[in-house]
Amino acid sequence: MLDCAIIGGGPAGLTAGLYTTRGGLESVTMFEKGMPGGQITSSSEIENYPGVTGEISGMDLMMPWPEQCQKFGLKHEMIEVTRVSKEGAVFKIHKGDGTVEEAHSVIMATGSRPRHAGFAGEEQYFGRGVSTCATCDGFFYKGKEVAVVGGGDTALEEALYLAKICKKVYLIHRRDTFRSAPNTVERVKRTTNIELVLNSTPEEVYGDAMGVTGIRVKNNSGAIRNIDVPGVFTFVGNDVNNQTLIQEDGSFLCNMTKSGQVVVDICMRTSVAGLFAIGDMRVEAPKQVISAAGDGAVAALQAISYVDELLSH
Repeated sequence: MLDCAIIGGGPAGLTAGLYTTRGGLESVTMFEKGMPGGQITSSSEIENYPGVTGEISGMDLMMPWPEQCQKFGLKHEMIEVTRVSKEGAVFKIHKGDGTVEEAHSVIMATGSRPRHAGFAGEEQYFGRGVSTCATCDGFFYKGKEVAVVGGGDTALEEALYLAKICKKVYLIHRRDTFRSAPNTVERVKRTTNIELVLNSTPEEVYGDAMGVTGIRVKNNSGAIRNIDVPGVFTFVGNDVNNQTLIQEDGSFLCNMTKSGQVVVDICMRTSVAGLFAIGDMRVEAPKQVISAAGDGAVAALQAISYVDELLSH
């Protein structure tokens, strides 16, 4: 019986592993089907992690984390977890090889994946001019022109963020109205270096061996426009990796939002005692490494208290 099972090995899961083991839980296993590190390992350069100066890639940032955690006793099992269920006070960890492990507590850290818009060239140039994180990659386009695809809160807020860095931002949206807070829409309209490209959908991102050189859009009347930009940011939502919480009857193990995010309180507790959710999969996640790490620490401390209380009875 594990004291704690951690599902997912990104910054959130690794921090949870560090804090649970160092905090006194004797048997903690982190289940991660690939190498630990998470989405951030694909970023070419990290400049906004506190205390880290100079040029460093996401891979280099995450490299020492697993070793630090394992020093205090965290075990890493490289296997996919297909489902987490609960019977009485015991959690069941159903693994891809058909075996099941039991745990007193579970910390879910399976993250999310940016939803792709689906236009031609998006996959080909992802990471070479196509991005889903303005905070991560916006600085590389300082003084240049970029395009933003989307019409929700995130798209508009990221367009405003990029407008402070970039010479010009083309905001491409398939409608002429936005699904965003009215004050955010007004701020976008007042920002002189944001050009609204409305009633238009991206047809193709194109480029050369060096990366993106432009995006082709088509408006509702069928007219085609080529916009010359070296960077295209897509913000059309995230898909939460919540499949592990789906039960045999199709319901979720804990309360979720309509968009599939896990509902948690300020202590990362879900609606199920002993189950915690952290990082990008939880409601209103900022989707930053530093925030995910903070979630992991909070959940771990709560898990320690939960297990101590459970075993004292």
